[in-house]
Amino acid sequence: MILTGPAIAAAVASGEIDIDPFDQARLSPNAYDWRLGDTLRVCDGDLDAAAPTPYAETPIPTDGLVLQPGVLYLGVTLERTGSERYAQMLNGDRTTGSLGIWVHVSAPLGHAGHAIRWTLEIRAARPVRVYPGMTFGKLVFLQTFGAPASYQRLGRKYTTTDGIDISRLYEENPAGAA
Repeated sequence: MILTGPAIAAAVASGEIDIDPFDQARLSPNAYDWRLGDTLRVCDGDLDAAAPTPYAETPIPTDGLVLQPGVLYLGVTLERTGSERYAQMLNGDRTTGSLGIWVHVSAPLGHAGHAIRWTLEIRAARPVRVYPGMTFGKLVFLQTFGAPASYQRLGRKYTTTDGIDISRLYEENPAGAA
């Protein structure tokens, strides 16, 4: 089950969902419109699953930053979101897709108990200017079924994420072990 906009608002008011900062005007019929944060990590080179990803970190100026095709950008949501009761699904939307921006294609699920500012995987089909705080996608909340399980209490590798995070696959890749 996907929560409606009014159900999201009620869950925020009751403390079952945390969205910080929360803006009632960003609710849509079945989602919350999330925004791009103010920093990008630019991963422009060869990547290796057995090694930490090299990057250069850059702020997004208020007059925007042009994303280039062929470059992997890691960004972050402006909002920190979480819920012990609901799972989250973060996606881009038609508005950003129509600009040729692919947002967060590979990891849209936020487990119940995962309270984070989301790391975003961003690609551009053509050069396109983006701005800090611009609407960048939709966040839906999903009712979970079964025994409750909190991501935070399971001690997974991304439980401490509160900003842009590179892949940590190298931590479990035998080729990366020294």
